[in-house]
Amino acid sequence: MNATELFYSFPRKIEMGLARVAAALEALGRPQDFVPPIIHVAGTNGKGSVVAFMRSIAEAGSLKVHAYTSPHLVTIHERWRVAGALISETDLLSFAQRIQALSNQIPLTVFEAETVAALLAFSETAADITLLEVGLGGRLDATNIVTKPKVTVITPVDFDHKDMLGDTLAKIAGEKAGILKPHVPCVVARQSDEALAAIEGRAKALDCPLLVFGRDWDCFAQNNRLIVQTNDRLFDMPLPSLAGSHQIENAGAAVVAMSLFGLDEPALSQGVQSAVWPARLQPLKEGPYGALAQASGAELWLDGGHNPHGAMAVARFISSLQAKDKRPLILITGQLSTKDPAGFFAAFKDLAPLVITVPIRTSDAGLDPEDLAQLARDSGFDARAATDPMAGLKAALASTPGPSRILICGSLYLAGDILSAGPPLT
Repeated sequence: MNATELFYSFPRKIEMGLARVAAALEALGRPQDFVPPIIHVAGTNGKGSVVAFMRSIAEAGSLKVHAYTSPHLVTIHERWRVAGALISETDLLSFAQRIQALSNQIPLTVFEAETVAALLAFSETAADITLLEVGLGGRLDATNIVTKPKVTVITPVDFDHKDMLGDTLAKIAGEKAGILKPHVPCVVARQSDEALAAIEGRAKALDCPLLVFGRDWDCFAQNNRLIVQTNDRLFDMPLPSLAGSHQIENAGAAVVAMSLFGLDEPALSQGVQSAVWPARLQPLKEGPYGALAQASGAELWLDGGHNPHGAMAVARFISSLQAKDKRPLILITGQLSTKDPAGFFAAFKDLAPLVITVPIRTSDAGLDPEDLAQLARDSGFDARAATDPMAGLKAALASTPGPSRILICGSLYLAGDILSAGPPLT
């Protein structure tokens, strides 16, 4: 049995709470107490991008970085970077076996087991910084077992997982703010008034200093440069490597957090312009999908956006491209039944793309393409279903005689399916 199979032998369900993780870590010698200094990141959208920027900045500053992110796109190993490198199969299998040995006494879920593996791996290999991305929520997320991070970050909060986190922004933000710790600074990205009030309330109760976007820091693009301002510093650096106006603020949050960690401006600048994060407005030019699009003169973009807030960020970027170079636009999408297709499609209303729906082959929760196409038609789009993503791309290319612009978006599972065809992620 390999590491992936062993982890997937744990229950693949979500059970919020810290008791099981705490018990497992206690049995394993409390590895969380031996992990290098931590930056803990929560939020609805942008968590992974902020972590990618912070990792790139730290590595530009010659620091060794541990990073734990989720979900993965192609292989489970992507979740763990140990001192800068993807975890090896040998090491991951060893950690999985150690954790499985506890399973009769401590029934961990798969994400809990993966989090315990991260803390084991990070405690046993030297590094300078640890980046932990929350899986879901914050307060009861398995990663929140850590009690003394050096810095925390809360990216924009929006509606997602309402069944588990609450049906108002205040409730959801309250769950995200569960990662705040007494006297530990928190970098807060742009928030609605409702979400910010909840975060500030939690911070006040803990005497936790906040650096709030629009009050304590700001960032913007100016003359093809990224400007990040805090109350006492101004950083003038290259634009972020990741596409989309929303990445300006993700990069800004990373810069502020890493400046608190002590990184200097050369590392901040180099890191911002060299970060890599697949399936976040990624132009596809290689692999079977990219090659087919290139051969037809089409522009192909891949994004894992799967909720209304994420869809709006993607739509803003595509709109900016259309304003400069208008082309026939096709949206290829597959979505999970647990998401909000109507809210997703609303973000693209003004762009009026042709919609081609495809199955999500790597999740049992994927919507049937015919049903999703009907939901798109109900939202006012011309929509049709395809049997699989490659068939969807071929249909998109055949839908117009001239060079088109094609966006594949709607689920990280779908993005992973596309990327699994190659080239390999590193």
